[in-house]
Amino acid sequence: MSTRGERVRRVGWWAALGVASLLTVMCVCLLFAAIRNDGAIEAQLGTANATVDSVAFDRTIIHFETPDGIVHSPANGVLYPDGLAAGQLVRIEYDASDPELARVAGRSATLTLLPLGSFVFFTWLVAGPLLWWIRRVDKRARVDEPAVV
Repeated sequence: MSTRGERVRRVGWWAALGVASLLTVMCVCLLFAAIRNDGAIEAQLGTANATVDSVAFDRTIIHFETPDGIVHSPANGVLYPDGLAAGQLVRIEYDASDPELARVAGRSATLTLLPLGSFVFFTWLVAGPLLWWIRRVDKRARVDEPAVV
């Protein structure tokens, strides 16, 4: 029969492993989503000059005009907006079949590799030693346990 401490360590080990694994899977999914978006843009490439309306932590809002004269402002902002400032004029590429999907010209999913890779690296840099420590404490507790007759 396991003690309460063993159960807590076992749950802690599985929780740490689960959180680190979930974060890793999420990062891989984000990378594949960026690649998919780039593929959609390149399949029906449209280009335009856009004006940056606002820059916030979670999105950069732009507006641009397509050749048919319609002004578009993607609700989710532009992809790969690093370094843009409000009022700036920037060249963009967009999916001609869905102008809501736009990216700064010349930028691609490769820009996501460093931040996502770093996040995964630091996640496992924390989770690895934590998992090792929990296992070590658990083994020590088992060795120190008195034998039950």
